[in-house]
Amino acid sequence: MTNQTLESKRETQEEIWAMFDQIAPRYDLANRLLSFGQDVLWRKNITQAIPNESSYDVLDVATGTADVPLSLVKNKKSIRKVYGIDMSSEMLKVGTRKIAEHSLENKISLSLGDATDIPFPDNRFDVVTIAFGIRNIKDTKKALQEMKRVCKPGGSVIILEFSLPENPLMRKFYLFYFQKVLPVVAGWITGKKDAYRYLNSTVMAFPYGREFSSLLQQAGFIDIKTSTLSWGIASLYQAHIGHSV
Repeated sequence: MTNQTLESKRETQEEIWAMFDQIAPRYDLANRLLSFGQDVLWRKNITQAIPNESSYDVLDVATGTADVPLSLVKNKKSIRKVYGIDMSSEMLKVGTRKIAEHSLENKISLSLGDATDIPFPDNRFDVVTIAFGIRNIKDTKKALQEMKRVCKPGGSVIILEFSLPENPLMRKFYLFYFQKVLPVVAGWITGKKDAYRYLNSTVMAFPYGREFSSLLQQAGFIDIKTSTLSWGIASLYQAHIGHSV
């Protein structure tokens, strides 16, 4: 186990929320530059995973600066409304400004909310999403249980998260960039190099692929499907809620 992994385990959930507050002003810029724009394409996979029929209310957990809600309402006609929750007030402020710039206040609603204690009733949403946020939640199992609780029977949960490439050469290149280059460049952009060292360590420590699919199964999800994106740099997980008997 690396020192970075050990450091990530000492972070409290409150410290993680505070860290996101600090990097919020330049978070979007850092994401676009450091992913070479791939983060936009990765989020579109969430949109494509939602069927076109019917009309859907969506909850986006750990919504950050509202990139997922904006992508959904701009690219999917079947989306009725998206509710986004996050515990970083500064990230939500940035997201609120972006929503106003696109005049989408009637389609997107943001509020403070903890992924492990989602402030909505049971069976409220048709779809629940989370992009690059599940690994930053300390109690992953509780978060999955909460996402399942607020999703309607027959509904779906879509999770987008970083993973590690299986190809040895690609993995070696990716880890060099991720561990050595990205924190330095992100530090220049945001002024918070330590924050990106932490974020990198969470990718290294977080389960992905079959291991994460197993967590979904344990949480009671069914019809679990995993797709790798960009040679395995990211993974998209789709799971459904069974109908009550």
